[in-house]
Amino acid sequence: MAVSIEEVSASLVREYLSRKGLKRTIACMDEEHPCTVSSINNRSHLRQVLHIEDLYRKNKVQNSPLKTLLEIIVKHHVEGLKDDNMSCNESDSPQPALTVTSTVNSPVINPSEMKDSMTEHGTAAFVTSNPTKLRSHIKGPRPCQPTGTLVFPESNRLSTHTKKGLWICDSADQKGQLLMASPQDNDSLIRREPGKKTSTTESIQRSRNSRITRGMMAGPIASTPQESNKRRQSRRVEVPQPLLRKEEEEENRQSKDGLLVTGLHQQSLESCLDHVAVRRESRSTPQRVQSENSFEEVGQDILKTRKLNSVSPLNLADLDVSEMVLDDIDDEDDLRELSKVSFQRTIAEQSYAGRPMDQHTAMELKAVLLGSCLNCFSVEWRNQDFTFSNTHDLRYGIVQKKGGPCGVLASVQAFVLKKLLFENTESSNTGLQRLRPSNTTRRKCLVLATAEILWRAGEEKKATIAISSGRNHFTPTGRYKSEGVFEKITCFTVDNMKDLQLLLEQHIEQFETGVLGCLLLTISAVLSRSVEKVREDMDVPTTTLIGAHGYCTQELVNLLLCGQAVSNVFDDDMELDSGNGNITLLKGIKGHSDIGLLSLFEHYNICKVGAYLKTPLYPIWVVCSESHFSVLFGLQRELLTNQDKGLEFDLYYYDGLANQQEEIRLTVSVGKPALSCQDVETDLIPPVEHCIRTRWTDAFVDWNDTEPIL
Repeated sequence: MAVSIEEVSASLVREYLSRKGLKRTIACMDEEHPCTVSSINNRSHLRQVLHIEDLYRKNKVQNSPLKTLLEIIVKHHVEGLKDDNMSCNESDSPQPALTVTSTVNSPVINPSEMKDSMTEHGTAAFVTSNPTKLRSHIKGPRPCQPTGTLVFPESNRLSTHTKKGLWICDSADQKGQLLMASPQDNDSLIRREPGKKTSTTESIQRSRNSRITRGMMAGPIASTPQESNKRRQSRRVEVPQPLLRKEEEEENRQSKDGLLVTGLHQQSLESCLDHVAVRRESRSTPQRVQSENSFEEVGQDILKTRKLNSVSPLNLADLDVSEMVLDDIDDEDDLRELSKVSFQRTIAEQSYAGRPMDQHTAMELKAVLLGSCLNCFSVEWRNQDFTFSNTHDLRYGIVQKKGGPCGVLASVQAFVLKKLLFENTESSNTGLQRLRPSNTTRRKCLVLATAEILWRAGEEKKATIAISSGRNHFTPTGRYKSEGVFEKITCFTVDNMKDLQLLLEQHIEQFETGVLGCLLLTISAVLSRSVEKVREDMDVPTTTLIGAHGYCTQELVNLLLCGQAVSNVFDDDMELDSGNGNITLLKGIKGHSDIGLLSLFEHYNICKVGAYLKTPLYPIWVVCSESHFSVLFGLQRELLTNQDKGLEFDLYYYDGLANQQEEIRLTVSVGKPALSCQDVETDLIPPVEHCIRTRWTDAFVDWNDTEPIL
């Protein structure tokens, strides 16, 4: 599919506006130039399309890296223009040109003859030159960059596999000689054809000066033939003989396979070094010392390359595929997080051996979740995960695909918001900016939120994580209906929060993007609490956590919010005297919860939500309305401590099932004169407003030009 220049440009501008936090400008752009199917919403993909991966990496190592791709591109072109001007100024001084000639026995192969040469001799003896930079622009010793035209004798053309190489003639009557090759191709240097040397000292000096100016010469090799021999001997001592034999064997094998390889011949290298050594004698001592140091450093790099290349290939059987993580690197946070990953996670998983699910445990779980071993999970549950929204203003939101598991999603969403807004100490953003997290930040918050839920369910002593292994651990028998869920589960039980977070971090893909993500978390919460304690928490032990039509029951929501699967939302326990000495114990919330709950059932006087849930430790509430769970939250904790009278604040509403495309901000004014209920038809009052008024009785809710959700 061809890339649209217009769409790439628009995506580049959107990336700039997004990184700069220009929300209103983005809204105007989306209205006048809306996104299309061809729009690019991924920074990594955009970098690949623009071919600026190298620029992006160079920018990240700067002390003050630029934040947007557009700025990186502009900086590159501005600095490039300066470099061009400097190059032009330096090139104004007269410099001798590089002369490339040939004799009768060594013609120059030009591009027009390349095709014929390949047909006749089986290989092309022509290498185009690469752009070069002035040596003054190159910091530190670097491998030489090839320049010029490669010249081969007609009578002795050698097959080559070099990607970069250089043959230079110093004068009209001097034959081509090899000046240098790139370090990675140093093993396949081409031997120079023996011939008489007729160049004069003057022509040598002029040609050398020209090469130095163009950054073509890496430096002298040796000041005398004796020193050259000493260096060659030292190099032979440094390189183990088995490595050299491996190199020669590898080259012979490649040559047999049809690759264009000349092989590494020590004599050819020595011959080239000797020839270059003769040409150094006219240099001054300081130049020789500096050049020798430069060459030795390059030589060390070449030696390191040889040693690395001689290592035996990796055995795929030795690789731990579970340690491989595929992720979209979005920004600087992603790179910092990826640098911390593997080692500690591997240790944690090895410390806690997984326990395969058995049929007995699977039957108990099915009974407490669904009521019977013969029941199965609905498609809505089996296909639900914790995928985040890609909408710019709702990047914090978890998307619900279909109705059913909304109670689990809303509970996890509430804890993600808690981590994102009030416990994300690494982020310097404040307020609304924290609601636009990077991929890495929101994934990390999901890990921490899931860990807190499971740790609280395990009474802060232990937690169990259910992971799908992809293969069956038992064959169902008897009265048990198999559906391929419990049979594949492996359980990991940990006894500290750190290992719990590490294990979840390693397997977070199964929760975030796996088809069973929601089910795995639910099963993990029940196992962390244990099936026995879950039944003890309930008023009626035969109650199920998933009710009719696949809806979450209050017991399941309470398990996720408070760590106990109690059946009620009032404070503490309540004894109900039914007469004749029969007392029924109704179990409620035992203490202040981090996350609160508001219910439409309280508006209808069906239940009573206690202060423990109405006034949580954080301004985040799960909202139960019309058999559906959603989330209501504020950005300031102060609204929980300030007096209600005369208070005005903003609350944000998120419903993962409503296909929400924009941020919903509600302004709540407590004690402000509002329209009487008699002036407004009761059916037109959004249920969310009724839920808000169960917490703030005289609240007036302004939807701020957003369409109310009825």
